[in-house]
Amino acid sequence: MRARIISLIIPVFLIWNCALAANDDGKNTNTNADTRTETTSPPTPESDQPAAGPRSSAANPSPSAAPQQPAPQNAPLSFRIGAAQFTPGGFLDMAAYYRSENLGSGLATSFGAVPFNNVLPQGRLSETHLSAQYSRLSLKVDANPTASTAITGYVEADFLGFQPPNAYITANSDSLRLRVYWADVKHGKWEFLGGQEWSLLQPNRVGLSPNTADIFYTMNEDPNFQVGLIWARQPQFRITYHATKSWAIAASLENPQQFAPASVVFPSPAFTSQFDNGSGSTSAASSATNTAVPNLAPDVVVKTAFDFRPGGHLLHIEGAGLLRFFRVLNTLATPAAKDTIVGGAGSVNLNLELVKNLRLIADSFWSDGGGRYTIGLGPDVIVKPNGQLSGVHSGAGLGGLEWQTTPMLAFYGYYGGVHFEHNYGFLPSTTPGTSCAGISGFTCVGFGFPGSDSTSNRTVQEGSFGVIPTLWSSDNYGKVQIIIQYSYLIRRPWFIAPGNPRSAHLNMAYIDFRYTLP
Repeated sequence: MRARIISLIIPVFLIWNCALAANDDGKNTNTNADTRTETTSPPTPESDQPAAGPRSSAANPSPSAAPQQPAPQNAPLSFRIGAAQFTPGGFLDMAAYYRSENLGSGLATSFGAVPFNNVLPQGRLSETHLSAQYSRLSLKVDANPTASTAITGYVEADFLGFQPPNAYITANSDSLRLRVYWADVKHGKWEFLGGQEWSLLQPNRVGLSPNTADIFYTMNEDPNFQVGLIWARQPQFRITYHATKSWAIAASLENPQQFAPASVVFPSPAFTSQFDNGSGSTSAASSATNTAVPNLAPDVVVKTAFDFRPGGHLLHIEGAGLLRFFRVLNTLATPAAKDTIVGGAGSVNLNLELVKNLRLIADSFWSDGGGRYTIGLGPDVIVKPNGQLSGVHSGAGLGGLEWQTTPMLAFYGYYGGVHFEHNYGFLPSTTPGTSCAGISGFTCVGFGFPGSDSTSNRTVQEGSFGVIPTLWSSDNYGKVQIIIQYSYLIRRPWFIAPGNPRSAHLNMAYIDFRYTLP
């Protein structure tokens, strides 16, 4: 798969040089390159210019009126092969970032692992790094085989993949990483997608479009975005019905992965290999077990979205539901037996244009077994002392403002948080001196019990603020931006040992230089 991506991406560079030369004749009339980058202002509903990444559907959320048309032939970096329109995209991203604690997670922040200030040496040292890993390459292909059918293919990659042990000593060989790779077929009011894509559960900016420009994942520079955001990119099949131009309904079957981080204590080691623990701990290295997790069935997501323009201001509101299926082999039972439970989640999200170019974001999420979708900050389920499964309740919320004050200056700010309920039980123990929650003769199993590890997160909260000045912009040659961001994070576990800090704190600052292709 990676070789296929590389074979698609490498020609972009050669095409770019040719396209720049061709555009010197000054005939290009494209005036909107904003949707190529994740950090520009969200697409405005009145825009009808072709997007440089996957085309934004803000101008026409429903394809029922007419299928999506290929980009104009004179669009920057666009070319034809036969009847198909090819549009390369991407940007060069060079970031300098600082953290007040030595988190050691790279450019993408591990929100749930912020060290306490009494954890030595990490809690007493800061870190500063430079990285170009967030740079991105993309290619979109549009074709219209019939008057009522439109086909779009899209591939997007960055350089945040797995790294060799000596990556930062000499060569800095950042690895190519698949982000999304899908094909989408529209016919009349129906739309079908297959491939790796943003989860349908994730908030949209407009409609139920799969285009990256129409997905809400903040304007943050952090590749893990923001605490409180519900997001995932994963393989899926999706079907969408565009009932009207302002109302759409969709359902997807998405790759499942039952998740229990190292903060979960099992009643028997036999359960450890039945979950992805999301880390490299010796008890269950994620790299060795993530493909071996005995998932029962795909995650099912159903979502509906409405787009209105009260008073000429865009209002996007949506509701989504999630069904998940969990299964383990209970080796504590005699004979061993399978145990299965069903989990679920609900989400309501809003994106409102308060005044021209000023948007209010409000997202919410509550689940029983949906911890994986909170950026893995807590578990989906635990295993009770009798070997049966039990879901962990979790909730998340995010609010924010995005303001494009002028075409050359944007501001953004978000505040988000997640909360996990504790869920544990008492396992009889014959070891002298053992106790659970003050009860002798028992040990605790599950999540968030008294004496649990400091990674058993009760709440994680983050506030972020950023400003994006555009230094230079050209229809033919792209644009140059500076992204300046500050974030503050606080993490509180369920159990705090006497004399230890009650919470872990992290200050983060980003200064980023970005050149976006036209």
